[in-house]
Amino acid sequence: MIKRIIILIVAVQFVGCAELQKVVNNLPNGGALTQEQIGNGLRQALDNGIKNQVTKLTAKDGFYKNKLVKILLPEELQAVDKGLRKIGLGNLADEGIKVLNRAAEDAVKTATPIFVNAVKEITFNDAKNILLGDQNAATSYLKSKTSENLYQSFTPVIDNSFSKVGADKVWSNLITKYNSIPFVKKVNPDLTQYVTQEALKGVFTMIEVEEKGIREKVGLRNTALLKQVFALQD
Repeated sequence: MIKRIIILIVAVQFVGCAELQKVVNNLPNGGALTQEQIGNGLRQALDNGIKNQVTKLTAKDGFYKNKLVKILLPEELQAVDKGLRKIGLGNLADEGIKVLNRAAEDAVKTATPIFVNAVKEITFNDAKNILLGDQNAATSYLKSKTSENLYQSFTPVIDNSFSKVGADKVWSNLITKYNSIPFVKKVNPDLTQYVTQEALKGVFTMIEVEEKGIREKVGLRNTALLKQVFALQD
């Protein structure tokens, strides 16, 4: 879906340019496409892309119940998990994982405008490289353009979310109880940084899944315009 957005927005941006005319002329029935049709296709693709790739991750359990992106414990905290389960605190350990995912779900709500801005900045050469590139070319483009801004956006949200979803209290309790176990190596992890990085991975994982689908499955191209555009890469 992201790739649909990319190709269509390029078309809108370059209306009237010789480069755009070449693209449109090379589309099946390309001469029949009007600027209004291209613009409508862009808006449809953009709306669907945000819905399919971003919004679902912001829902409750958008991370927690998605095996592809569920945030598990970092290596240093796996010992915490095992240690707590050994002393009968498995439920507390499970809750610790859940609240980390809740914070990620909260943070991803800030991603949409960042992605929209990145798509608007795509050049003709970017679009050509994406269309003819690898199956994750659109995802790679978005990573290069948005990762830094997303990280800066996610970090304070996740930090605040820890308080809102109770993660700070849960993990303070977890770490305190674990560190009180005799002979264990004491831990004091930076969970904000870890969850931020994992949330970024999750967003791009889902974008890549969708991109691969639209490249490989003609049935996912659900409008005539999308079929025409993506026929160029088949």
